[in-house]
Amino acid sequence: MIARKVPHMIYGGDYNPEQWPEEVWDEDVRLMREAGVNLVSLGIFSWAKLEPRPGEYDFDWLDRIISLLHENGVMVNLATATASPPPWLAKLHLESLPVTENGVVLYPGARQHYCPSSAAYRERAAELVRRIADRYAEHPALAMWHVNNEYGCHVAECYCDASAAHFREWLQARYGDLDTLNEAWGTAFWSQRYGEWDEILPPRAAPTFANPTQQLDFRRFSSDALLGLYEMEKEILREATPDVPITTNFMSFFKPADYWKWAAREDVVSDDSYPDPADPEAHVGAAMSRDLMRSLGGGDPWVLMEQTTVRVNWRERNVPKRPNEMRLWSYGAVARGAEGIMFFQWRQSKAGAEKYHSAMVPHVKPEDSRSWREVKQLGAELGKLDGLLGARGEAETAILLDWESWWALELDSRPSAAVRMLEGVYSFYKPLFEANVPVDFAHPGSDLSRYRLVIAPNLYLVTDEAAENVRRFVAEGGTLLMSFFSGIVDARDHIRLGGYPAPFRELLGLLIEDFVPMAAGARNTLDTQDEGSYECGLWADLIHLEGAEVVASYKDGFYAGTPAVTRNAFGEGAAYYLGTRPEERYAKSLLQRVCEEAGVKPTLEAAPGVDAVRRRTEDASFLFLLNHGEDAVEVGLRGSGRDLLTGEEHDSTLTLGPLEVAILQEKTR
Repeated sequence: MIARKVPHMIYGGDYNPEQWPEEVWDEDVRLMREAGVNLVSLGIFSWAKLEPRPGEYDFDWLDRIISLLHENGVMVNLATATASPPPWLAKLHLESLPVTENGVVLYPGARQHYCPSSAAYRERAAELVRRIADRYAEHPALAMWHVNNEYGCHVAECYCDASAAHFREWLQARYGDLDTLNEAWGTAFWSQRYGEWDEILPPRAAPTFANPTQQLDFRRFSSDALLGLYEMEKEILREATPDVPITTNFMSFFKPADYWKWAAREDVVSDDSYPDPADPEAHVGAAMSRDLMRSLGGGDPWVLMEQTTVRVNWRERNVPKRPNEMRLWSYGAVARGAEGIMFFQWRQSKAGAEKYHSAMVPHVKPEDSRSWREVKQLGAELGKLDGLLGARGEAETAILLDWESWWALELDSRPSAAVRMLEGVYSFYKPLFEANVPVDFAHPGSDLSRYRLVIAPNLYLVTDEAAENVRRFVAEGGTLLMSFFSGIVDARDHIRLGGYPAPFRELLGLLIEDFVPMAAGARNTLDTQDEGSYECGLWADLIHLEGAEVVASYKDGFYAGTPAVTRNAFGEGAAYYLGTRPEERYAKSLLQRVCEEAGVKPTLEAAPGVDAVRRRTEDASFLFLLNHGEDAVEVGLRGSGRDLLTGEEHDSTLTLGPLEVAILQEKTR
């Protein structure tokens, strides 16, 4: 259970009553009851109304709306309101505004116009949070705390003088002395050696490539600086309310913030997710994000804090979700561990930058709206799913993901700027998703012993400890599939000498002499001997065998006949290496082979477009079946079960209409 005061599946959205006259509030709570809403996020962008002038606070309106909500059975996820400072803060403290790497000051007029290292911002934010916490700590409507909002969404890094001073403090804590820093940053190159701490700056705009370790450390620092703001607010809230869960909303695969570090400091993982309905594979990317959220929380339930009912406002072309697509994608989140489905926002704004962003209550009369009917249907159905609470997913496969490796991989001055972390992750995730193989995400240094198969896409930066962890996983019987440009540098972004990939050579049974980044559009052919030929592109490793066996070879170019894919027995397990980016057909074939060898089985074999996911409690098993296709499909079942949404019993087969979902409580034998 996520929140003690909401002992059901959470349902609701961001509520911004300050945008409306109070006579609208009564209609809001009436409609909330009608839709089955039991929790709203309140006050996220209310700082200017809560503190209209420095040191003058107005909580009367917030008192009234919280009480009205509570009287109508709606609990509150109360925000700290620090995501968008009021204009007076910038007027009094111009130095609180963020500065880009080119020296451009970002002024008020939008949101998130604050420097994470600003003393003035931190002081005023902390005081606001204290007052909110003290005032509402005992309120019976308070079910959860919502800290700030989407940290780093618009300002992930600040390059001002305050940030520079804070960066130097962070570096001193990390390295201790300048000699150690100079060695870590490789400052002997290009005469960059530092003799005093105050010579060090953030990687501001420079004549050419900035020092790569400086860039990497600044990304680490920037994530930590934002995390420090979260920790500051969390400490205040925890002191006032030791038992109220605290969260801040993530943004799926958001590069600037190391969510492994962040999630460890949250009571509940929550996510904002906006897949593009114009993308035919949007549901695959959405599922990947859902699996990440579940994994970040160690398998615990999480909250889909924001999604849209129909469309967003910020894409060049804001394509709407089709009828039933919002419902289907919502259940896709529940299937992968969500126990809260919420939206941005409750009532669609009539003014401001997001007035065309769809909401639970649209501009038109609710009774005239298709989306409102879908909102009510979803709310009614989620109310039937109490038996799901606490059910956990099951996965025997993990994809390794490390934010620091991601940052380092995509710095400038690399062999190919076309090698992107998420594209590599997706190239493995999609075939597994389509085969209904459950997937977790894992940090390379985490406990991997519960998995049969571990996949390492482009694990460019790896620490000694993480490298040993991966080696131990295979030696003890696991199966590894590693892709190109892995194990290349250490935590300082220094090349690991001794032949690529130095920490994994024995494990993989090979030596990589050099890389062949391919020109845009260039292709090669993989000869798999017994399985036919497939195309590959983007990259090729020049591999020399040191005990590994060849699974596939290149057919063309000056490296024709050399290995492209290998397998090496190591200890009790096996390690596969993929030295290129193959076409999807081969990725699917290779993953099928690797899964079979590892003993990894799909949740259910089903027709293309059908997503099958299982969650379990100690006493029950729940099978989710989601049809993302345009046609009805018949799904063969391994047993019988009752659909929690319809109450129907199903035995050997079940027919799913297009964009339909079933949740079967499986009968145990």
